[in-house]
Amino acid sequence: MRLRELLDATELGLLLLVGHATDETDTSLDRTISAVATNDLADPGRFLTGGELVLTGLAWWQGDGDAESFVRVLHRAGVTALAAGEVEHGLVPHDLVRACRRHGLPLIAVRPETSFAAITEHVLRRLHRRDPGSLAGLAALVERHRRLLSDRAAPDSVLELLRHTLGLDVRVLSATGRQVAGARPPLRAKTAAALAARHLAARRARETAPHHVTVGGRPYSLVPVPAPVPTPVPPSGSAPRAAELGDWLLVLEADTSLWPAPDRELLDRTVELVADARAAHEQAKTARNDLADRSLALLHSDVPAEEIPIRLRSTAQAVVSGVGYWPRCQFVVAGGEWHAGRPVPAAALRVLLEEALIQEDGPVPVSAEDIAATVDGDRAVLLVLVPEPSDAHPDPALDHAALQRRLSAALARWLGPADGVSIGVSSPVAEPGNARRSLEQAHNALRIARAAPGQVTVRGPEDLTSHILSLLPLIPAEARRAFATRLLGPLRDHDARHRTELLITLETFLDCDASWTACAARLHLHVNSLRQRIARIEHLTHRDLSRLETRLDFLAALKSG
Repeated sequence: MRLRELLDATELGLLLLVGHATDETDTSLDRTISAVATNDLADPGRFLTGGELVLTGLAWWQGDGDAESFVRVLHRAGVTALAAGEVEHGLVPHDLVRACRRHGLPLIAVRPETSFAAITEHVLRRLHRRDPGSLAGLAALVERHRRLLSDRAAPDSVLELLRHTLGLDVRVLSATGRQVAGARPPLRAKTAAALAARHLAARRARETAPHHVTVGGRPYSLVPVPAPVPTPVPPSGSAPRAAELGDWLLVLEADTSLWPAPDRELLDRTVELVADARAAHEQAKTARNDLADRSLALLHSDVPAEEIPIRLRSTAQAVVSGVGYWPRCQFVVAGGEWHAGRPVPAAALRVLLEEALIQEDGPVPVSAEDIAATVDGDRAVLLVLVPEPSDAHPDPALDHAALQRRLSAALARWLGPADGVSIGVSSPVAEPGNARRSLEQAHNALRIARAAPGQVTVRGPEDLTSHILSLLPLIPAEARRAFATRLLGPLRDHDARHRTELLITLETFLDCDASWTACAARLHLHVNSLRQRIARIEHLTHRDLSRLETRLDFLAALKSG
């Protein structure tokens, strides 16, 4: 292994005192470690053969001047680096630092809480993979792991096996640079995006894998993870295809072309395991996307409104494992155009939206398992599961601004100056009875997004309301008052005669984005009581509150009256 790789092991907490970790021209950090030797003799030369990482507790050092002869011996023996423990003297003596600088020997400080045993074990794990004699046993271990993963393969478990067995950090990235699985912390966003771009360029050029690239002065090997069903390579310069946007690639910070044949065989086995994991992932994804297909078909059908909640709830129960109810979700609808007026392929948009929506560590966490996606003509339609309200997040919902930023970054390498993508997001759908209304809301938000300036625009229900309200000042005050009186007059008269609260109920219902559960909770009513009030409002005004146009009319009337 290289000295640079040892220093990258953050769990060891090693500090480089002599050498330049940030200087890509410093070749001393590319020296290889072939063995580990612990030595506290004043003259360790007869025990060294070259290439060692020497660990010393500094028991031999008594004062200034002692380090020169010790370091000279190490330098002549050709050791790779010296790692000095801080336990004996509380720090690494400056005498030793100066001697290592004179001889150009990398010096590493080992903090008191890091044992020499931990360093030795870490290095030996990495060297272990260079021992062809151990390959058979390791291959058997990998095969056993394959059987364990037969039905529910998880990429992280495969890569964790490699990390513990070989001491080798491996990551799986998507075609946009999102980390699917592997070592933590993830790669820097710019590095991951650059690696994903190199992969796509190599794919389109039909280069033979693995692809060996250098990013930030560091070597990487990129190995495509085969899809369950092979997909054709798109012609160079073509529009983004859903096939390539769904790619997975294995990323290793090493040049695997320099590996011996047994190591490359082990890498091939690893890729096979991750391919198994990808196949399981795709199978689960297909089941979730079937939820979106069936839900969309129901909402577009002539099924009576009262039957839709029952059918949608049973669909969700059948598809979302372990859920015995309609899961709280939001609709996301997207469309786009190239500069020539042609629509962006909906299948590609669907994959890009999935990539941009996944954010497992955000305030409203979204994982790949929370997304069901389909296409509707030239539009992508996604159902995104969002958490139930809590004290910390009273009304958790997707962050439109964050989604716009992530989607802009994901689309940056495919969109030209005149291309554009627009997205509409609905309010959270707390129960299936609101699903048709929320889908309509997302489509209307998409219309507002398309009219907004910018290459990638995301709009939600609050933007739709703002758009309508911004037009009110253009209408004469007398006309606005007459409209409000005509629409709200029957409710005011009913409240005055019967001491009811229909007007307050209507205002709260609209303020809750027509959510039955949120409105009932705010008014301290049972949902059935709220339904009776809404039915009375619709009867008195001869308006259908399930229609977006009706809700916008009422909202305008309330703001005008």
